[in-house]
This record gives sequence, C-alpha cells and structure tokens, in this order.
Amino acid sequence: MTEPPHDAPLRVQLEAFVDAHREALASCLDGLSEEQARARLVPSSTTLLGLVKHATFVERVWFEEAVTGRSRAELGLAADPEASFALADGDTAAAVVAEYRRTCRRSREAVAGLGLDDLLPGNRRGPLPLRWVLLHVLRELAQHCGHADVLREQVLARA
Repeated sequence: MTEPPHDAPLRVQLEAFVDAHREALASCLDGLSEEQARARLVPSSTTLLGLVKHATFVERVWFEEAVTGRSRAELGLAADPEASFALADGDTAAAVVAEYRRTCRRSREAVAGLGLDDLLPGNRRGPLPLRWVLLHVLRELAQHCGHADVLREQVLARA
C-alpha cells in the first residue's frame, strides 16, 4: 500500500487509505481457484469470496443508501448484512471482484462533490458527516482485510 503524504489534506489521506483497503480486499482472491475462493474454514458462513461480496454490500449501504436516502429495499439490498455473505451458484471470483470494483468506483463518484462535513441523510442513525462514513468504512474494510489474510493463509496451507 502506498501511503499518502503525512501532510496531505485529510480528505486525500482518508480516500487513499480507504482505496488501499478496497484494493487489498479485492486482491485476496488473486491466484485462487473457485473452490479455494469458496472454501468455508470457520464456523460462520465467511469465505474469501463472501467477504468481497459483503464488501460490495457495505459500499452500497454507505455510498448509495446513506448518500441518497433510498432504502435497502429500493436498492435491491438485503435487509440483513449477514445475507450479503451468501454465495449464489453463479458467483465467480472474477464476477464478484468486477462488481466490487465497479461499486467502489460508483462510491467514489457519489461523494466526489461532497465535503467531509457534508451530511449524508440516509442512515438509520440519522444524518452523518462524510468524514464519519469514510472512517467507518475504513474500519470495516480493515477488519475484513484481516479476516481475508487469515482465511487466505488457511486456504493456501491446505493446497
């Protein structure tokens, strides 16, 4: 990960760290077979492919629902975040990663004209500043990148 300069504006720093974690999560599937991407190695339904699919859900919640105020139902999203880990038969690593990257691009576009203190109206907690949302997404992505590191290590150890 290339870190932004320590004296860069806060917005530049936040977006650089979020984007680096987005890319780290997307690349957790690099070089794995479809079977490895779907391997369930923990009691929960968490898999590497499921993590990337869930991250797509997270992006849509925070950069579509929160920005526009449209409901999850209107956006075609599951009400329960756990459901976003579920894999359909047709979910391939290439397709899920491509959709994740498209969604991340739309996320960046959705907030490009907003300031860090601008309020995003569509969250169940009430309006939240973009600064808080970027920090929250960074925290969630960092957590999922950690999950992905451990799962990938387990997958590769089994190979």
